[in-house]
Amino acid sequence: MRILVIGGTGFIGRFVVADLLRAGHEIAVVHRGSQSHALHSVVQFTVTREQLADAAPQLRAFSPEVVVDMILSSGRQAEVLMNLFHGYARRIVAISSMDVYRACGVLHGTEPGPIEPLPLTESSAVRTKLQTYPAPQVEMLQRIFGWLDAEYDKIPAERAVLDDGELPGTVLRLPMVYGPGDRLRRFHPVVKRILDGRRIVLFSDRMAQWRGTKGYVEDVARAIALAATEPRAAGRIYNVGEADTLTELEWAERIARAMEWDGTFIVRPDEDLPGHLRAPGNAAQHWVADTSRIRQELGFQESIDRDVAIRKTVEWERQAPSDRWHPHQFDYAAEDAATRL
Repeated sequence: MRILVIGGTGFIGRFVVADLLRAGHEIAVVHRGSQSHALHSVVQFTVTREQLADAAPQLRAFSPEVVVDMILSSGRQAEVLMNLFHGYARRIVAISSMDVYRACGVLHGTEPGPIEPLPLTESSAVRTKLQTYPAPQVEMLQRIFGWLDAEYDKIPAERAVLDDGELPGTVLRLPMVYGPGDRLRRFHPVVKRILDGRRIVLFSDRMAQWRGTKGYVEDVARAIALAATEPRAAGRIYNVGEADTLTELEWAERIARAMEWDGTFIVRPDEDLPGHLRAPGNAAQHWVADTSRIRQELGFQESIDRDVAIRKTVEWERQAPSDRWHPHQFDYAAEDAATRL
């Protein structure tokens, strides 16, 4: 197949491209010209998101059967995408997020009403309020993800892709993705404290028991590549992520084991902890997703053992530049004071 991958050099996209190449497909990649991973046997288009429509003649000339958009941010971007490939592609695969679910709004306090029942299936309620995150948080995310626009919200993006009457679409709702290159550095709070010689690491009692579906980057990429090459995925929405969901404390314990740390995790009530360690929002709302549909319909299964995935991520964290900006806070004096309570 001829497949065009928009955002094919990023954290997840590079693994998607590698999977598709191994399967023998002809690949073209759209990137901004700053990729750090060499691309071989791949047609390349150096185009920013804002230039996508202007590059229509070149992109259409590749004659893609499927277009995979890894960096779709808003409904406006999705409309441009669909119009660009009407009559030129057979299907669009849009990468979305589990933050479309109402459960996300309940956690962040933007959705009134009761806790959303679990697990979250592809038919679970989505948020009633658009604009997933407040403006300051969107600005923070834009510092990490250059492709994200001020209108970021995956709900209108999904609608534009799935409701198009001319060009079939597939939507993949991704979990919290971890692995080497994770720009949100999800393991960093635990890894840094261990590397800094902390013998005690504090956990909020609410956050220690919180569950949110995660997925290792190579396995998530494999699910995307599978959906891109399976025609029966047309018109479908798929949750992607691990089949079981650990608590945040269980994740920390596995990270510590991978680092051979013999310190202690101590769980304390939120009110006894400094602000940067308290659970955000309504932690009674978990994000546990049912990922059985993609397994049953497309035959997806993980190929990387979880402990191997954790070790690979920890090793990358050890080597990642310590001065690289990250969205985590550390105040060891305040943490020591809370430990003595």
